[in-house]
Amino acid sequence: MTASAQQSSPSPAFELKAAGFTLPVIRLLGVDMDLVAEQIGAKVEQAPDFFRNTPVVIDLTGLTDTAGEVQFPLLVGLLRGYGMIPFGVRGGSPAQHAAAEAMELAILGDALVRRMGQPAGGKARPGPAEAEAGPRQAPSAKPSATQTSGFTLITRPVRSGQRIYAAGGDLSVVAPVSAGAELMADGNVHVYGPLRGRALAGMKGDTQARIFCQDLQAELVSVAGHYRVSENIPNELKGYPVQIFLDQKVLRIEKI
Repeated sequence: MTASAQQSSPSPAFELKAAGFTLPVIRLLGVDMDLVAEQIGAKVEQAPDFFRNTPVVIDLTGLTDTAGEVQFPLLVGLLRGYGMIPFGVRGGSPAQHAAAEAMELAILGDALVRRMGQPAGGKARPGPAEAEAGPRQAPSAKPSATQTSGFTLITRPVRSGQRIYAAGGDLSVVAPVSAGAELMADGNVHVYGPLRGRALAGMKGDTQARIFCQDLQAELVSVAGHYRVSENIPNELKGYPVQIFLDQKVLRIEKI
């Protein structure tokens, strides 16, 4: 190498190193997100500063094959709502990995988790919340739907236990949504009637997505993983037409 080439080489801008970190691990023992939310809330109340801006690993090794589907959008929104930063999962099936990757979570191998502070024996260290729950009931059939490119229209009431997912676009419901029902869309969610169940927009991380409804009575609303449960929605907004959106990573609810 010539002297002129050596002089033109830039100085290193970064170093890539392996490092060890001890991180909290949340080991799921069930998929009942209501029970998980209740128990995580109790843990956070005991030590709120410990969880604030804390990266956490979601451990799936405690789930049985019959446990049911892990609702990653709800789980990620729940953890973020309590100040934690979920960044990866350990264990689980290929289908669970695909669902986790859709929420931009890393898939962590055993060796990497051990370097982060896991015991070498392979069993997960108990995390801040361990929830037990039985298998989730299978949802009933989807109500009448019309799908076009990037848009799904539901024209009949959405009953408790029903789940509707509009992949790749918006979801519009021109009928009531019962408590216990779930609406999910990669884009916006529109409800032209009472919204008593759960509504999740921006399922794949679209921070520009919004939720619109004529009568807000929801159990949970979420945009790109940022969520609020019914108890955290001001009473003066309930029962009114609203729009729900993110503003600087803060979930806001405004009357229309």
